[in-house]
Amino acid sequence: MNLTPKNKAGKPTRKQKGFVSGSSAPEQKISMRVVEESGKPIQATFNRTKSSPFGLFSHDTAERLQRSGPNEVAHDKAPHALVQLVLAFKNPFVIVLLILATISYILDVYLAEPDDRSWKGVVILLTMVSISSLLRFFQEYRSNKAAERLKSMVRTTATVLRRSNDAANPKRQEIPMRELVVGDVVSLQAGDMIPADIRLFSSRDLFISQAVLTGEALPVEKYDTLGAVAQKSADATVDSQADLLDLSDICFMGTNVVSGTATAVVVATGANTYFGSLAKNVVSHKRIETSFDRGVSSVSWLLIRFMLVMVPIVFMINGVTKGDWMSALTFALAVAVGLTPEMLPMIVSANLAKGAMAMARRKVVVKRLNSVQNFGAMDVLCTDKTGTLTQDKIILERHLDINGDKDESILQLAWLNSFHQSGQKNLMDIAIVSHADERGAAAKPVQYSKIDEMPFDFVRRRLSVIVQDQDGAQLMVSKGAVEEMLAVCSHTQEGNEVRPLDGTARAALLEKAQEYNEEGYRVLIVATRQIAAANAKAQYKTEDEASLVVRGFLTFFDPPKDSAAPAIRALQEYGVAVKVLTGDNAIVTLKVCRDVGLDPGTPLSGQEIEAMSEQQLNEAVKYTTVFAKLTPLQKSRVVKALQANGHTVGFLGDGINDAPALRDADVGISVDSGADIAKETADIILLEKSLMVLEEGVVKGRETFGNILKYLNMTASSNFGNVFSVLVASAWLPWEPMLAVHLLIQNLIYDISQMMLPWDKMDEDFLKKPRKWDAGNIRRFMIWIGPTSSVFDITTYILMWTVFGAGAMYAADGGSAGQSIMNSGWFIEGLVSQTLVVHMLRTRKIPFIQSTAALPVLLSTAIAIAIGCYLPFSPLAESIGFVALDKSYFYWLVATMGGYMILAQTVKTIYIRRYGQWF
Repeated sequence: MNLTPKNKAGKPTRKQKGFVSGSSAPEQKISMRVVEESGKPIQATFNRTKSSPFGLFSHDTAERLQRSGPNEVAHDKAPHALVQLVLAFKNPFVIVLLILATISYILDVYLAEPDDRSWKGVVILLTMVSISSLLRFFQEYRSNKAAERLKSMVRTTATVLRRSNDAANPKRQEIPMRELVVGDVVSLQAGDMIPADIRLFSSRDLFISQAVLTGEALPVEKYDTLGAVAQKSADATVDSQADLLDLSDICFMGTNVVSGTATAVVVATGANTYFGSLAKNVVSHKRIETSFDRGVSSVSWLLIRFMLVMVPIVFMINGVTKGDWMSALTFALAVAVGLTPEMLPMIVSANLAKGAMAMARRKVVVKRLNSVQNFGAMDVLCTDKTGTLTQDKIILERHLDINGDKDESILQLAWLNSFHQSGQKNLMDIAIVSHADERGAAAKPVQYSKIDEMPFDFVRRRLSVIVQDQDGAQLMVSKGAVEEMLAVCSHTQEGNEVRPLDGTARAALLEKAQEYNEEGYRVLIVATRQIAAANAKAQYKTEDEASLVVRGFLTFFDPPKDSAAPAIRALQEYGVAVKVLTGDNAIVTLKVCRDVGLDPGTPLSGQEIEAMSEQQLNEAVKYTTVFAKLTPLQKSRVVKALQANGHTVGFLGDGINDAPALRDADVGISVDSGADIAKETADIILLEKSLMVLEEGVVKGRETFGNILKYLNMTASSNFGNVFSVLVASAWLPWEPMLAVHLLIQNLIYDISQMMLPWDKMDEDFLKKPRKWDAGNIRRFMIWIGPTSSVFDITTYILMWTVFGAGAMYAADGGSAGQSIMNSGWFIEGLVSQTLVVHMLRTRKIPFIQSTAALPVLLSTAIAIAIGCYLPFSPLAESIGFVALDKSYFYWLVATMGGYMILAQTVKTIYIRRYGQWF
């Protein structure tokens, strides 16, 4: 999330990089505090924060935490339960119903004669509003509570120095980031998020990514010196605030360490940080709508526009044909209610919450509920290689000289490098140290002491450590990727003989490394540089990595996971293409891909991507499966190129280098063991890094989306059919085919039957393909399927008019007896057909034979049909205008429903053949 506005070039303007005139008072105060800290003697900062380089005492931290509150910025969180209850009523469909209830009150109670006043319509409408909104509130309240519990499972920590009351020596501790307080001393290394606003008092080659604050892609170097920082005072000018983010000894909360190490003291936490002040403004603004939000909105307004067109038509036809404009208005309002899918908010909330909880049982933490649907819509999964396709367990297989012969001295040099580096030890460092431990003391030259290091970064792709022997001579030991190491080497060493690294020797080393790669090994080169005591230094820079001597190779093996091959097959069966985006070399990646059954094709390297235009890359990603030796920004470019081609892209990553791609993907997926910045950026957290878990998540996401689509399609089509039937009846019958109260009762019963749809199951063939919102298909579906029920509504009018005597009664006295028969007959037929449509439309197969709904749906629809059939025979019948029908009616009803199901299935089959889809 970029919090800073940008100019047309995409970069922050000078004024936008820091707080400038026009900032709010709290922001001014925060910036002044940080400016005041920067550039002064570090002891002044320790004095102000009442701390020391050894950290705080434990009892001090508890008091400070209680006084200042947790180290948290304003963030999206569930509002109070009462606020959630009010918001549950904030929906266009609920608002429509409340407006209709108000109009019904005016017509039926306020303007009606005392003997004609009726609260039935108002009560039914308010009941529908209450059921929809209260169920939505219950689902969202429960899902918010569940989401908070799930998020608490993903811990973001900081490394601090703390002292107990009776100990002088500090101990390094991992604590939750929210428990950090001003004065805490924190240790930082590559991959860490900056946990608060801090001032550095020691650092080594520290590079910080401030993209979250500035939008600048390149990291900036930070120091613990006064050099580049001008002395700042409490009365610093506004102009100096524009340089706030340029302060070289201050790091800001929310940024992250790209490379290097540092120790720093916390000067501000929570809302008092730079990030915290910005976050207040961000949270106060409306979140940008996701594709899911836009999809729901587009469908909602489609249905509202349909209602605004059809209701006036019904009103005019009834008013003209019946001559009773007040009755026509009441009936038109009831039709409007019938066209309102008031249960949509509840259905959406229930489906998303149910999907999130189901995914939680599969060890998937959903941080944002809407990402459940995006997960199901994903059709391309971009993933790293290590730990996903492979076991994430690197083994040091061999340590070889430049000729490929085993050499114990190479292991010793590798141990010196890996053991003494203070940054984030990667799997290869761990493998080297573990292998040396197994070999014993001979593999560990302990006579050396560490002097300095140049930490690993993703540009240099190497790590150097400088050690010193007892005589004062120093040795630089470097290890890293083959090409990057050869770029800073000038000689090779075989035994005691050192030779220049000419073209022939370079080609031989590259060929040897490629042989190892083709065998499936990851290869590093080890190189050294002797530094005489006279030239020794206490601190080195990356520029000193020059004129190194190649000593040998390290080969590592990361075996593929047993589950990788079946997981990839499963994802492909569900229409998800898997693409590998890795910083590793192409040859190793290709072999691993083949081992797990993934056809790698021709790989694309980061260097090739760098030379491509956006249009060229958009075309290249269509046919490429493996992208190798990528930088973080190149991973992000690949994700954006896939999105530009119309794909819904998921990205699975756990490292700091994955953060840009995680942010830009439609669904960012990380793991609980990933880097802090990766977990903060992701939408979904896997508690188990497995492609099989992803496949299960995709299926659950599609089930969730499918059940939402079911409701929309069923409701839209059945409502359209009802309106079509009403138009025909209004033009033909001498009275309304049903009273307004009948339409309201019918709609209420139908809504209750729909409440179980989130618990329905989806057909396997629906789950095989990714799905997206398509308002056009819903419109088409509604126009095709809706009139099928109208055919049998019309036959029911004819049946009630002729066979059951409604027409004869009207001819005899023109009274209401015929209308009551017509109303009762069409009420039952309309409700039964509308409820049966759930089973007809929930599947593209033959219902009850090839596909049967889940038990909750079967029960809810059966109960709705039973209530509808009983009402005209119940004690309430007379009070609501129904009469008991002859029992022979139900034989006709069975025949009518049989014909309806046959016609609906026939139209469904034609529709699928013509358009190739159902939902």
